[in-house]
Amino acid sequence: MATTGLDTFDTSLQKSNIWLKEIMEDQGWEDRHRAYLALRSVLHTLRDRLPPDEATDLGAQLPMLIRGLYYEGYKPSGKPTKEHKEQFLSHVSKAFQNDPEIDPERVVRSVLGLLARRVSEGEIKDVRGSLPKDIHDLWPQ
Repeated sequence: MATTGLDTFDTSLQKSNIWLKEIMEDQGWEDRHRAYLALRSVLHTLRDRLPPDEATDLGAQLPMLIRGLYYEGYKPSGKPTKEHKEQFLSHVSKAFQNDPEIDPERVVRSVLGLLARRVSEGEIKDVRGSLPKDIHDLWPQ
């Protein structure tokens, strides 16, 4: 593995690659870019449906590189949006508009499953509790 010369950066890069690999394995993909789009689109969609304090609490538990991706373009005013499952999935599907093979619900469930494995149980409980029931139900039990 190439190193940056800074342990903090190298560790974050390694963790980020592990997260992408888990998405690829779960989806049966060979394409790392697809996994990146899945992670990015679900994180942004989720973030915008959380109250700003809860979005910040979740962001604090993400690896540094993924945290930067998570906050990219974030505008906390007017959050959370009050959309439900169909709109949530629609936002994710836009990231894959040129890829008709993608099942947005399966992508969302995959990324939320990754978060459930990698983020503290208490934080996931708080995040799930902040979401409408139909989005809450996309999380693994």
